[in-house]
Amino acid sequence: MRSDGVETRAHILQVAGRLYADKGYEATTSREICAAAGTNMAAVNYHFGGKEGLYEAVLVEAHGQLVRLDDLEAIARSDASSEAKLRALLGLLVRRSHGPALPWGLRVLMRELMVAPSAHVLVLLQQAVLPKVRLMLGIVAAVLGVAEDQPVVQRALAFVVMPCIMMVAAPRDRLRQVLPALTSDPQALVDEMSAYVLAGLAAIARQHRPAAADRR
Repeated sequence: MRSDGVETRAHILQVAGRLYADKGYEATTSREICAAAGTNMAAVNYHFGGKEGLYEAVLVEAHGQLVRLDDLEAIARSDASSEAKLRALLGLLVRRSHGPALPWGLRVLMRELMVAPSAHVLVLLQQAVLPKVRLMLGIVAAVLGVAEDQPVVQRALAFVVMPCIMMVAAPRDRLRQVLPALTSDPQALVDEMSAYVLAGLAAIARQHRPAAADRR
């Protein structure tokens, strides 16, 4: 695709994302998106195959605003220890909660996942969520020292990422009012969260490694 085509696609995606965040998928028309983007329906059809394809691309981009797949792949492929990879993962997620507020992605995801779910959520899960979850499961499994398909790995991953998701989703000004120390020193937060998570995973590993050894 030519550079001007890439720019047009990205521009339509951003405009559509803002409109979907404000009004939702059902209440936003393709004509409205095209008018706001200064383009025509032919461009939407060419780049996205129509309104449904555009919305699915918006969902994938919205999740990418939370965490990018290539960032997770870089951590997973590194030569660092499993514990260092987990610290890097936490650092990535914590920095996202301390960076600029998501321009529209979080609102789109909240609408799709909680307010008005649609059949398009399957695309979000398959294209955006699951590839990232698989990488994170691999990191957590390596820390635990158990096979990646063990149920404990999924539970442990939830313990790792849910606090980070809470910090991303919580309104920044309210978070500063209630727990100001969460926003004042990001590096201290990463260090202490890493210590907390690694200690918890070590305790879980002690419970599950003997059972795994017995099965072998």
